[in-house]
Amino acid sequence: MNKDPVPSSSQSAQSAPAAETVAKTEKGLLQIARENPYVLTTCLFSSLGGLLFGYDQGVISGIITMESFGAKFPRIYSDSNFRGWFVSTYLLSAWFGSLINSPIAERYSRRTSIVVACIIFVIGSTFQCAGISISMLFGGRAVAGLAIGMLTMVVPLYMAEISPSEIRGGLVVLQQLNITFGILISFWIDYGTNYIGGTRCDPSTPYTDGDSFDPYLDAPNGCTGQSSASWRLPFALQIVPALILGLGMKFFPFTPRWLLTQDRNDEALAVLARLRRKDITHSDIQDEFLKIKAEVIFEQTLLEDKYPGKRGLKLHFAQYASLVSSWPTFKRVFIGSAVMFFQQFMGCNALIYYAPSIFANLGFSSNTTSLLATGVYGIVNFFSTFPALLLIDRLGRRTLLMSGAIGTFIALVVVGAIIGKYGDALSEHHSAGWTGVAFIYIYCINFAYSWAPIGWVIPSEIFSLGIRSKAISITTSSTWMCNFIIGLVTPMMLDTLTWGTYIFFAVFCLLAFLFTLFIIPETRQRSLEDMDAVFGDDSAQRDKQRLAQINARLGLEPYDEELSGKQNYEMQENV
Repeated sequence: MNKDPVPSSSQSAQSAPAAETVAKTEKGLLQIARENPYVLTTCLFSSLGGLLFGYDQGVISGIITMESFGAKFPRIYSDSNFRGWFVSTYLLSAWFGSLINSPIAERYSRRTSIVVACIIFVIGSTFQCAGISISMLFGGRAVAGLAIGMLTMVVPLYMAEISPSEIRGGLVVLQQLNITFGILISFWIDYGTNYIGGTRCDPSTPYTDGDSFDPYLDAPNGCTGQSSASWRLPFALQIVPALILGLGMKFFPFTPRWLLTQDRNDEALAVLARLRRKDITHSDIQDEFLKIKAEVIFEQTLLEDKYPGKRGLKLHFAQYASLVSSWPTFKRVFIGSAVMFFQQFMGCNALIYYAPSIFANLGFSSNTTSLLATGVYGIVNFFSTFPALLLIDRLGRRTLLMSGAIGTFIALVVVGAIIGKYGDALSEHHSAGWTGVAFIYIYCINFAYSWAPIGWVIPSEIFSLGIRSKAISITTSSTWMCNFIIGLVTPMMLDTLTWGTYIFFAVFCLLAFLFTLFIIPETRQRSLEDMDAVFGDDSAQRDKQRLAQINARLGLEPYDEELSGKQNYEMQENV
């Protein structure tokens, strides 16, 4: 195999006319996707990993309120502390999975990592579906969470590395949309399977013997009761997309970037040509190949210069230690992690994990009605994500973050006030209950267009090239850990603090507004050099100079981060 099919300087100089280049950068996401459906198809397919995350995240909220589930596992059903651990075990495993998957993705490829994660997810889902004991159910949650953590790390990476630079941001957003779509369908599947097994029992009648309960023979009050299929089926259905993703990825390519890191240059060039639907000798293919190769060489030489002699775990620890070795670098990591912290402590996932319970607090005593309201919440959540695509580069990140923080703050204060005033009597005050429901949806709208997507955008824009991968792994792990804490304490808060739970999250919404106002920089149409000025160092400038030298050695035009950024913003505005 030829290890270095790098085009000569004269070959790379045979670029397309300037007018053609300008026209290409001005095309929108939809137009480029129509011209190259293969890339769109590949990204759509791999983003099933996001759907798995959203589905498993949302499905548990309805399952833990089902009477047949409570009959089988009464401790989870009735003990808020134990219920919190049941939900959060999944999140703690996901945190661990997101941390350990980087070496796997680097060594064995992004594609193989996705396949392995799907196998693990199928095993975990099977244990949950067939659960006959609490330990089996907890084990299934932990295994499935490990797989989800791996997928949330590797799927956006795979999508970014196969996408053209002009539409990379828009295609990676498919991951977030699929997460919300997964939540949406899980809510409605819970609502539908809630009817399996005949007439539901009186929720006020406790089950006395959960281990030996038969929903048809032992149901109280003479009702037929729910079948265990009402909660086993939602667990089982998530196996289907996992199998489709795991088996189907074998038919999609490795990423050119990973192939280059393995010195499989011929394959990288062939895959790139296939992805771009152009001949291997086309000037665009040759130029993009060289740019990817330059970035790979940049990372390799940077590690050799900064950490001479270090390999394996020593190298990983040295890279993480460098993130706190200087104040400007630590400040970037702190802001990125703080954004993820507020994203969780504003209460978004508390509503997703425990939505039926929250709607029950607003006077929806029937579990079916609570699940119906939860299904509507999923619809609102999904469609409220789309405005972010249109507004993020027109209004800026800070504007959306601050407006979202104020909107969620007001909504949570209103809900807390309603529950605080009426308490258990809300079922007798329908107008107050419906007002509370409306403000829950208002909260969802404000969060979905602001902190939900932009919380992931900010960390990706403030780090220089040399520290980006390790810094983003820190910010991503912080959101999983905060997610774990929220999932653990929310059921206890709903039981003990009641209306105070909503005020608690409202306080963090207000703090998020103040943090954005005084601390978070605006990253819209700002280059990495601009970030240097904000954080008081020159790391991005030094990285740019190093990359420019490598580009020159390969016969490429000097790297221009500012121009690249502006072209990307222009592309997004045309979406």
